[in-house]
Amino acid sequence: MTSNIFSGCMPALMTPCKADRSPDFDALVKKGKELIEAGMSAVVYCGSMGDWPLLTDEQRMEGVERLVKAGVPVVVGTGAVNTKSAVAHAAHAAKVGAHGLMVIPRVLSRGISVSAQRNHFSDILKAAPNLPAVIYNSPYYGFATRADLFFDLRREFPNLIGFKEFGGFADLRYAAENITSQDDQVTLMVGVDTAVYHGFINCGAIGAITGIGNAIPKEVLHLVALCKKAAEGHAEARLRAKELEEALAVLSSFDEGPDLVLYYKHLMVLNGDTEYTLHFNETDALNDAQRNYVEAQYKLFKTWYADWSTQGGVIAECA
Repeated sequence: MTSNIFSGCMPALMTPCKADRSPDFDALVKKGKELIEAGMSAVVYCGSMGDWPLLTDEQRMEGVERLVKAGVPVVVGTGAVNTKSAVAHAAHAAKVGAHGLMVIPRVLSRGISVSAQRNHFSDILKAAPNLPAVIYNSPYYGFATRADLFFDLRREFPNLIGFKEFGGFADLRYAAENITSQDDQVTLMVGVDTAVYHGFINCGAIGAITGIGNAIPKEVLHLVALCKKAAEGHAEARLRAKELEEALAVLSSFDEGPDLVLYYKHLMVLNGDTEYTLHFNETDALNDAQRNYVEAQYKLFKTWYADWSTQGGVIAECA
């Protein structure tokens, strides 16, 4: 697979809130720049991590434009109930100079219809023909793009260059066996934090879109570097990557659940990023037990990592 914007590691940015629960775009840009400086290859905005269903089209577009103007490489999520809205986001991304599209399936209305999804994808890809794009597969969107539809679209739209797979181990394996192995110009992105090791080593992924990487970018980039080396056949890197993934398992698992934004915003607050304290819906909050659990797991991981990362060898080489 060829290297492109959809390679390396990129966080799916969350949208911070002001006191009136409107988007804090200054804080968004600040975090985007920090994560690029930390070594991320680009950022994604707005996927589900960015709370796209809770923002207006105008707010989403403002966030994208502010990031682009700040020099942050941006991949834009096209999530929408209405195809016209998705097309507008794609066209806007191209107009302001975004670097790519994450094409999200049509939701709610005719979401399980293959023909409806083909038309939806086609209209988005047509609206930004010069932007590289990946289709985003996720069980939460209720539609799985399979090889026949993917290559049918790719024949018409050469800007469709890859696949972001959020569906887990079996779905990553399907994408590797049936899509990316057919065409070495097609990119596979790991879309869920629990499957980074499997995606890179067993499925040939060349990139990852991360949620937990917003809070612990150094550690997630370390995992990706070890996985890349392991995918080349390096035995020690394979062992060390597995150790790190196991240590991250609980924190990564929040990426698979409905409260992922609540958990990861709370970790940001623990890091001192207080602008992530609030959510757009006032009633969205972790309960006391959830908060106690994630805090204990975060402390345990940070303590473990501080010790583990001093061991040298390929750990130090990939840090």
